[in-house]
Amino acid sequence: MDRPHGQAIHLLEVALLGVHRGRKNTTKEGTMESAATMEFLPVVAAPGVSRDFLVVSIHDVAPSNRELVDEMITILGHRGVRVCSLLVVPDYHHQGLFTKDPQFVSWLRDLELDGHEAVIHGYFHERPRRREESLRDRFLTRFYTHHEGEFYDLDYEEALRRITNARDEFRSAGLTPRGFVAPAWLLGEEAERAARDAELEYTTRLHKVCDLRSGEEFAARSIVYSVRAGWRRALSRAWNAPLFGLLQSSPLLRISIHPPDYSHPPIWRQIMDLIEATAGSRTTTTYQDWIAEQRLRRGV
Repeated sequence: MDRPHGQAIHLLEVALLGVHRGRKNTTKEGTMESAATMEFLPVVAAPGVSRDFLVVSIHDVAPSNRELVDEMITILGHRGVRVCSLLVVPDYHHQGLFTKDPQFVSWLRDLELDGHEAVIHGYFHERPRRREESLRDRFLTRFYTHHEGEFYDLDYEEALRRITNARDEFRSAGLTPRGFVAPAWLLGEEAERAARDAELEYTTRLHKVCDLRSGEEFAARSIVYSVRAGWRRALSRAWNAPLFGLLQSSPLLRISIHPPDYSHPPIWRQIMDLIEATAGSRTTTTYQDWIAEQRLRRGV
């Protein structure tokens, strides 16, 4: 949230919180339909549906956590979240390309058909330590996130290579990626330019959603949890409850989930409570469809 309270929120969260690291429902009520063709077409919410939206994203999706993520998607569906933005890592921590796992690829394609969205989420989702790093670099890449800020300081050529490789791998698997989200939202200027030149439609950061085609930026703070340590989990819960209240006036509410969140019952319960609190007041959607809606409204 880059409006009232935004600076205070940013300073506190950076100082205290880090970013860790049976379903074919074709019912579309309360959701925005995904574009069915290869073109990025505007999608309009049905008449009478709320004009405030909720995007639930699941990060770090990879073959190694497919069963867990599938269970999470099923539970979310029972809570009224019919579609999610699934942030898929092409080669998570060098464990192997997701395209080499036919079961995983088939699962993702089925999810796309159900209205979910597959988003490019980095390439390896890790950043080796550099020999010379500033204090700020160390804070952001080791404390804020645990060596996973892959696109934090990549040069343009390497960022473009990884993003275009990921895009082409998604497409070869029969998927239609529209967006690119850097691990931990740490996206350097050169890497953002690379995502635009790779003809991706949008990216997101912790506090905003960016239309890479038009250059428009939409203030939209994401709710996210850090579960790497007990004190982080306690602070996440204490922080996100009032933050949720502050974000009620935002036209777009974002809740970002990581697979380890599910293993901590107090964290998962709070996530479910926040989602249930939006019932009837927000329409669930994906990032790609939300961006399309904004373009349609603005005549882009």
